[in-house]
Amino acid sequence: MESILDIQNLIKDLLSKENYTLYSFKYNEGKKSGTMEIIIDRDEDINLDDITIISNKISELLDQHEFNNVPYTLDISSLGIEKPIDISKLEKYLNKYINVHLSTPFKGLNTLEGYLTFVDLDKVTIEYKEKTRTIKATIERSSIDKARLAIKF
Repeated sequence: MESILDIQNLIKDLLSKENYTLYSFKYNEGKKSGTMEIIIDRDEDINLDDITIISNKISELLDQHEFNNVPYTLDISSLGIEKPIDISKLEKYLNKYINVHLSTPFKGLNTLEGYLTFVDLDKVTIEYKEKTRTIKATIERSSIDKARLAIKF
């Protein structure tokens, strides 16, 4: 019987081969049943068909490896539409609608939400709306503490 850590590593390897990353892995074993919760990510968008395909592949992998004697539910999901963005990979989100939190405010604002229109090693430009005007905010990349994709309403 394999340990849950071995199973986690097998899943991580499978996801890597399929161009996904393992964002989160949790296994909770109860007396009568357990739950395996897996959150996946990749640079491209993930849709329901992608979740179904990768879920089937993980399920097949788990069927080949014994790690417990308790039935369990496999729950696979993505980070969702407003997923966090790795600040070191901002270039991949050029022309996307994002939300950034700033450690150094821009014109008194701690957060900016708009289109990422320019990225280099030191600076980024975000075009955001202020009432009816479009403002271009060029900020130091180092002043961004967190970033995520955002939904434009």
